[in-house]
This record gives sequence, structure tokens and C-alpha cells, in this order.
Amino acid sequence: MKFHVDAWDPSYGVAFEAGGSDGPQAQSSAQIQPDVELPASAWRAVDAPAGLRPPATVLVVDGVQRIDARVWATDDDGVTHPGVAASYAAGVVRCDLDRGAATIATTRIERGLFTPFELAPPLVAGAIRYPARRIARGEPKDLALGVQRHMRALEVSVSGEERDDGDLLIVDGPLQERAHLPRALGYIKTHRVEYLPPELTAVVTRLRGGQRSPVFLLGTSWHRFAWYLRLPGPDGSPWAGIVRAECSADLLPADAVALAHLSAVTLPRFASSAYKDPRAPQNLIPIAGLERKLRAMLGDARLLHRALARTVAR
Repeated sequence: MKFHVDAWDPSYGVAFEAGGSDGPQAQSSAQIQPDVELPASAWRAVDAPAGLRPPATVLVVDGVQRIDARVWATDDDGVTHPGVAASYAAGVVRCDLDRGAATIATTRIERGLFTPFELAPPLVAGAIRYPARRIARGEPKDLALGVQRHMRALEVSVSGEERDDGDLLIVDGPLQERAHLPRALGYIKTHRVEYLPPELTAVVTRLRGGQRSPVFLLGTSWHRFAWYLRLPGPDGSPWAGIVRAECSADLLPADAVALAHLSAVTLPRFASSAYKDPRAPQNLIPIAGLERKLRAMLGDARLLHRALARTVAR
């Protein structure tokens, strides 16, 4: 068996994911029920109840991933199998709002050689080990999804840690397997598809900073309560500063509305500034800090790439 590492930097050729402050690019086929909080005919911007305070403790979960090298394994029959050597990490930021302090409470890092080749051994580059993680197919999108699924699993494993009674858990991205966790919100900051009909979308794009849309039920094979919220920030496109939050559809509608109110007094506190973060205000300050920490934990990508190339050359 032989391995080969592509000489190109693995960051080249990765498609940029569209979507963001310019708004959704296509209409979604997902079903919605807009009448959870207000009838569709009465939709309007919703302000948080006067005097509502954010929770004393907010936990923020995020993960990062990186392809360290694209590899090929040639078996004894001369058949070549594609793969990627990838690193990924997840962590939790604990925000104590009473003290105005945030600390990184949990971090974990894993690596893997993702390939459809059943007999692939682990790759070892010095002290760094990439265990073989088999996936069904070797197309580039399948390799990328394999890394994504393992990173999500790592995020799920850390999401239940550090919990206190009365805290709020904010997950960067959809809730997915964490919908069962109490007081958990999925936080989606990019919009690739449009879920609402035009007359309800118009309510969303007219929101002011700190206001949200009414809660609606969203789903296809899965279901979530969801709402849109505009974070404070400079004026821009109609979707500038708009994020979508979601919670479990197993909650009572009144409990989902209570979480939506809580998000409206909590999320704006963490909005980033444009002079610090090009993804402001949607890339929340705790998320940005956690991402920097996790990426540093992954190690130097160039050194790892060279180490992998030396390993297979031997």
C-alpha cells in the first residue's frame, strides 16, 4: 500500500459558501406554520417584554474544522482511493453576565483520515495521529460531509457539559441532535434559502435592532420552532444583522415564545463590531473568541502538511 499527499495547499479549491447579509438566494421547500405566536395576518415586529433580564449564565458552543491534506491510498491491486486528513475541535464558552466575564470552559480536539478505503491504516505525522475514519463514498462533497458529521458529533458531546439550572445554551448553527437539551437555542447567522412567504419576509426585513419576528414552526423531515432577530449594528442591506434562532418543536408554544423573548434580550449583548470582525454583528463575540482558540489548538496547517508529506514519502 502507498499513500500520496497532494502538494497543493488543501485550502485551495474549497468553494466559498454563499449567503450572509445579502439575504437568502433561493426559496426553501420546507413547510412553515406561521400562526404559533400571532396569526399570519397580524405579523409584526415583536419587542421583548419590559423588564425582562437575560439569564445569569450563557453557554456558547461552537466547532471548527480544517483539511490538513488531501491524500490518496493505493492498495496492493493498484486501485487508488481518495481521502482527506482533517483536524476538528469543539468547545464551550461560559459567559457570566452578572460579573461581565467569559471563560473558555471546555475544549476538545480530534483528527482523522477520512476515506472510503476499508483497509486504510492511520496516518502518523510525528506526534500527531490521524485515525482512519471510513465513509461510504470518496467524492469531495462526501469527504467534506464526513468531516462535518464528526465535528458536529464532537460539538454534541461537549454541549451537555458545564450546564447549570437556569442557564441558556446557544449552539452556533442548527440544533440538530441537541434539540433534547433544555433551554437550548440554535443560532443561524447565514441565510441560504428563504423560508417565509414575501408578506412575512417583509416583516423580517423591517425589524429594528433588538426586535424579532413572531415564532413560527419550520420543518420537513425535522421540525423546529424558529424566529428571526435583528442584532444592533449599522444600516445596510435589508438582511444586515438578521439571524435566525430555533428551539425544539417538542416544547409548548408558550415556552418557545418565552425562549424567543429571552433571545431578544441576550443575543444583542454579544453582537460583534465591524472594526473587530468582518462578519459583524452576526458573528457573536464569544463565538469569535472560541473559534480563535480552537483554530490555534489545531496547530500550524503548513507544518502538518509538510509532516504528512514526509511521512508518506518514507
